[in-house]
Amino acid sequence: MDMSLPDFHRGRRLRRSPAIRALVRETRLTPDRLLLPLFVTEGDGVREPVASMPGVARTSIDGLVADVLEARELGIGGVLLFGVPSPTNKDERGSGAWVDDGIIQRAVATVKDRAPDFLVATDVCLCEYTSHGHCGLIDGTGRVENDATLELLAGTAVSHARAGADLVAPSDMMDGRVGAIREALDGEGFGDLPIMSYAAKYSSAFYGPFREAAGSAPSFGDRRSYQMDPANGGEALREVFADLDEGADIVMVKPALPYLDVIRRVADESGAPVAAYQVSGEYAAILAGARAGHLDGDAAMMEALTSIHRAGAGIVITYWAREFAREVGNI
Repeated sequence: MDMSLPDFHRGRRLRRSPAIRALVRETRLTPDRLLLPLFVTEGDGVREPVASMPGVARTSIDGLVADVLEARELGIGGVLLFGVPSPTNKDERGSGAWVDDGIIQRAVATVKDRAPDFLVATDVCLCEYTSHGHCGLIDGTGRVENDATLELLAGTAVSHARAGADLVAPSDMMDGRVGAIREALDGEGFGDLPIMSYAAKYSSAFYGPFREAAGSAPSFGDRRSYQMDPANGGEALREVFADLDEGADIVMVKPALPYLDVIRRVADESGAPVAAYQVSGEYAAILAGARAGHLDGDAAMMEALTSIHRAGAGIVITYWAREFAREVGNI
């Protein structure tokens, strides 16, 4: 009897065992490509869990140091710090963002003293520090003033550099802010300090838990006049190239999962290092599904992060960085 089989592709040969699957795996995300966002607040001995983000907390500087040392031990690539000042330290100009004794400035100096070789990136924005919660100065009509804000952002970046930051990451989405920051850093002797620009930052529904964590929700209006329309892909390329022309060294797409197509286009067309931020809502949604028993949370998170890296993000910012590093260590 003729038992010959038709000539067709035998893809399953390379899936038959864990060892073979690992051997031919195309995308390999490793902990050193991750940045862990951390929220630092005033006080001592403070660790305030963020209700909407399991595993995430606002910590005082002493707790931040412990988290940083843990991240370093796990082989994570670095941390991205967000300041959460006391409400009494907020004003209309966000002046707490750039003062020498601000929460981020003290946090960076302390961390770099304890872990000098570990990468510390800082978020450069005013929204956590303004009484109104917007990312720039407000004029008499309630409109965010673009050009008047640039000097304040540049001063904030310089203050972070003086404190010891290894990388500054402007997230405000003001036009021209990368050029203003680059000029200020260069003028103050920080010409070697790189800028990771939030180049394509969308006005997204996935930021809610972050705004709870950072206390940065706008007190009026929204941020659609300066963050991008989720319907636009080509605009992301224009923003990316504008930031690169102004001196950005790394460009970021934020959020990540709803914009994998944008990540791919930016990676293919810019040729620059690309970061993507798995934002608070993406993180919280997966964990909420896991708590409800609808999915395997660890497996879903690993799959999501791998997809972001596969799309073209060489750097992935995620609140799940520590858990990822432990999972990879157990494989």
